[in-house]
Amino acid sequence: MNRRAGGYLAAAAYQLGMTPNQITGVSALFTFAGIATIALAEPSVPIGIVVCLALVIGYALDAADGQLARLRGGGSTSGEWLDHIVDAAKISSLHLAVLVSGYRFFDLPRGYLLVPIAFQIVAAVMFFAMILNDQLRRVHGVKRDTSGKPSIVRSLLVVPTDYGLFCLSFLLLGFPSVFAIAYGVLFVTNLLFLVAALRKWYTDMAALDA
Repeated sequence: MNRRAGGYLAAAAYQLGMTPNQITGVSALFTFAGIATIALAEPSVPIGIVVCLALVIGYALDAADGQLARLRGGGSTSGEWLDHIVDAAKISSLHLAVLVSGYRFFDLPRGYLLVPIAFQIVAAVMFFAMILNDQLRRVHGVKRDTSGKPSIVRSLLVVPTDYGLFCLSFLLLGFPSVFAIAYGVLFVTNLLFLVAALRKWYTDMAALDA
C-alpha cells in the first residue's frame, strides 16, 4: 500500500518538476511535525488523528523519493545519504517522543516508561542491521534475492514490524491505556522478530565470508 501511494506521489512530484531531495525534505517536515506533536501535545482523539496523518504522509513521501529518482533516470549518492540520515533521525526520536508523552501525560506505572526506551533500542538495532546487511552485500557483489514470493506465514510474521502499522497505532493516542497496550504488543513482536532475524542475518554474513 505504501509503495503504491509513493508511486502516485512520485508521479505527481515528477510532473511538478520536484527533485528527490525536495521530496525527502517534505517527508521530513511531516514526520518530525508528527513526532513533535507526540511529545508536546496532550493526547486526545484529534491529536491522535493529526499524528497518524503526519506520520503516514511522511512515510508515503519517504517511499516516493526513491521512486522519483528512478523516474528521473537514477538516484545519487548524496540523495541516498540524505534519505538514510532522515530515517536515522526519525528512528532516534520517535520512541523518545513516546517516552516524553508517557512521562508527561500517561497515568501509568513509571516502570512502563522502560518500554519506549527498549523499543528505541530494538528499532535502532533493526534499522542499522538492515542497512549494514545491504552495504556488506554490496561490498561482496551479492544482491539480495527478491525473486521468490514470500510465504503467507512469513508475511504475517513481519506485519507487526511494518512502520505503516506503527503509524496507525497513534489513532489510539486519545485512549492512553489502550495505546499503551497496543504499543507494548508492537514492542514485544518487534523484539521477537529482531531476535529471530539477527540469527539469520549473521548466518547470511558468515556465508559471505565463505
